[in-house]
Amino acid sequence: MSSSLRVALAIVVFELILPAHVSTARAQQKPLTSDQRQIVDTMSAIFAAARTDDVAKFDSVIASDFYIFDGGTRFNGYAIMAFIKAQHAAGRRYEWNVTEPDVHVSCNTAWIAYTNKGSITDSSGTMNQKWLESAFLEKQAGSWKIVFMHSTRVPTQPQENHGK
Repeated sequence: MSSSLRVALAIVVFELILPAHVSTARAQQKPLTSDQRQIVDTMSAIFAAARTDDVAKFDSVIASDFYIFDGGTRFNGYAIMAFIKAQHAAGRRYEWNVTEPDVHVSCNTAWIAYTNKGSITDSSGTMNQKWLESAFLEKQAGSWKIVFMHSTRVPTQPQENHGK
């Protein structure tokens, strides 16, 4: 096959695939239902509580048997808040944000996957960070409660060393 024929074929394939990706992206941006919005708000609330060491607020959005896998460790609600408080005491601050939520609801259960875009600040400065996260929630007494979370840090790109 000649190189010009390969290029023409690649252009045709690209033009066939591109509209599918564009329509998929638009479909993912559809408005959230009331339950989906409440779930996103619940996830945002757990981060607001952790950011300010607000144990009462944290406890208000988690189920009694809540746990999280984070950094290769399993934490229950008490343990993760103790860990975060220790990080704050050491001068480390976190910014967490639920972005690109993908929320699925089935009766009184739901799961969400999202990109947590935020930062970590300490005495050396602020480093932007992303985490890929998911959670399972149950509707209990009319409110969404987080039963389980999983967080995986996206490795940061190595920065060029201009000193060499």
